[in-house]
This record gives sequence, structure tokens and C-alpha cells, in this order.
Amino acid sequence: MKDYYKILGVERTASQDELKKAFRQLALKYHPDRNPGDKESEDKFKEANEAYSVLSDPEKRAHYDRFGTADGIGQGGFGQGGSPFGDIFEDIFDDFFGAFGGQRRQRPTRGADLRYNMTITLEEAAFGIEKEIKIPRWQTCESCSGSGSEPGKQAETCPNCKGSGNVRFQQGFFSVSKTCGKCHGAGKIITSPCSKCRGEGKVRVQRDISVKIPAGVDVGSRLRLSGEGDFGSSGGPPGDLYIVLDVEEHRVFKRHGLDVWCEAPISFPTAVFGAEIEVPTLNGTAKIKIPASTGSGKEFHIKGRGIPKLGTNHRGDQIVSVFIDVPKKLSDRQKELLQEFARLGGESVEESKGFKGKLKDLFTG
Repeated sequence: MKDYYKILGVERTASQDELKKAFRQLALKYHPDRNPGDKESEDKFKEANEAYSVLSDPEKRAHYDRFGTADGIGQGGFGQGGSPFGDIFEDIFDDFFGAFGGQRRQRPTRGADLRYNMTITLEEAAFGIEKEIKIPRWQTCESCSGSGSEPGKQAETCPNCKGSGNVRFQQGFFSVSKTCGKCHGAGKIITSPCSKCRGEGKVRVQRDISVKIPAGVDVGSRLRLSGEGDFGSSGGPPGDLYIVLDVEEHRVFKRHGLDVWCEAPISFPTAVFGAEIEVPTLNGTAKIKIPASTGSGKEFHIKGRGIPKLGTNHRGDQIVSVFIDVPKKLSDRQKELLQEFARLGGESVEESKGFKGKLKDLFTG
């Protein structure tokens, strides 16, 4: 029985990427084009092909892992329908062409992703907003449609490499090829560069983009705008634009998850007798009832006045923590009444002597 994992040189837990990498290395090493007339290399190449055709197919691999054989599940191979080799052999053939002097094919390449850092207010994070931003990015030159040549002009075949993109020279017994230094492997030379992009085929532009910020985002939230990144080359798709959010610190409110917290001052009489007070929220004002005998630090919840959970209708609360606001200045009458209040409660009250007065008492005994 053949051990396909051993043939490819991988563990039985190998991922599909690991299988593909192992097979690619073996295929490059033992391919008949690189080893003409070598029967042993040809056999090893066929073994690797057989092993990869089974292990790269999840259903075939499961059957092989369970029964230890590939019998009854069919063998994949070159040119067969449903074969897993399309992409991998494209890579291998490209390597062959590069090694033997052929021109490496230009594949469609996806454009680069872009990042934009955006700072918003707490209110904007809570309720959502739509903002207009400007993004500098590369895009295909409209004047030359990305060809790099002036409209109406065509690039000419490179006279140095005759359009192959490579030049060949003799080095000892070997014929060696390298990328053409005149056309840099393109095989063509732009003789009349586009005046707008200067032959680059791309231009840097400022693009105006409208960004919808959903309600409930937070610091570090990322929004992906598909296709708004740099353009792709050789017909490849454009990249994406990622908006990374930061939220400004608010002068009144602090965010705790979906809840919004703030402090509200109350007077001593309000704390003692109770009252209804008005407090600010992210959306206007709201009234809360302060019961009698409320102490500093008491928290009150206003339902549904916090931050929404992203993508839902559920919203957190606003939490109001009250504290007793001690007046900085009192009239003589107010002091007299407070002293009377303290005496009735059994407290001894005297005017503060201040820091210097207390030091004098301390050292004079």
C-alpha cells in the first residue's frame, strides 16, 4: 500500500496549502522536462501526481484516511475533469519558462488595499452618520486606457529581445537567459508615452467617497468598502478600502460597552428631600426622580438612552451618578442655619482655622 503522505513528505494533518506546496516542490524537481530520459524521476513525478490527486480532494482524502487505499474513488491526473492541478501547474509552467528562457506570463494582479483613519464623535458613533472623504489612490489612466501609449499610438516590439521579454547568451557550455534590460520583460517598448500618465498607464487621483458609519461602532471598528482600493494590474480586480475608526473623548459622557455614564450634581436639600432633576443625554435631555435621602454616588439608569448594539435595535442605558454639590460660598445666614442643623444632630461645629492655624495649635499644644 502506498503512503501518500510519505510520498509528499508531509504529516497526516497537513493542510491543503501544505499539500500544494509539497507537491509543487516535487513536481518542479522531478518533472520530465527537467529530467529528460531519467526513468526514476519520471516514476517519482507520477507518484507525487497520484498522491496529490487523492489528498487534495477532501472526499478522496477522507476515504483514503479511513480505508488506507484509494481503490474505488478514482485517480485524478493531468487534463482530467475536476482535476485540482489547474492553478498549481500554471505556477510550475511559469517557473519552467523562467528557467529555460521563455517569457513569464503577466497574471491579473489584485490592487492594493488602502487604509483610512477616521475620527468621529461619540454622538456620531451612537447614532451613525454619513461622511464624505477624499482618498488618494492609483487608477487606470483614462486617456490611454492603461496602455501607457499616447492615444492612437501603439507600443513597438522590443528590438533587443524580439518581443520575448528575455535575452539569451552563451556562458561556457550553457545557454543562459535573463530579463531583457531594454523592455524590462514586457516585450514591448512605449515610444510615444501618454502625456497624462507619462507612460505609466496609471494616475494618482483624489477620489471623493461617501462613507456610511452605522450606529453602534466603537474605537477600532473597521468598515470595508469593496473595490475602493488601488486598481489591479493586467486586468486584476481593485483592492478594498478599510476605514478604521477612532472616537473622540467626550467632555460629559464616558462609554462603557453599550452604556453611557455621566455625573450629575445635586444640592444638599435635593439629596435630603428628593426632587426631579433634568440631566443631559446623547439625544437631548431627560428627567430623573431623586428620592429623599440620596447619597453621593447613587446611580440611576435611563433605559434605552445609551449606545445601540451594532446591526440591531437593542440599545444600552444611560447611567447617571449623582454627587452632592457643596457650595463654595455661604452667606452668614446660611452658615448660621447649617451650624444650627449640625448642633441639633449632635455635631460640634466651629469655623475652620485654616492650615496655618492648625499648625500653630499643633506646635503650641
